[in-house]
Amino acid sequence: MKANFMVKVEDAKAVDIQKALQQAGIKIKSIQEIYKENDTAQQEKK
Repeated sequence: MKANFMVKVEDAKAVDIQKALQQAGIKIKSIQEIYKENDTAQQEKK
């Protein structure tokens, strides 16, 4: 089965996602970063 998924994360990089999926036995064809939000608002709250 081939499927496309979009995952929104707060504190992971593409390589972290790829490793986690591979450890779960999921074959990865590609990972693409689509959009990256500026996290300065989160830093100001701390």
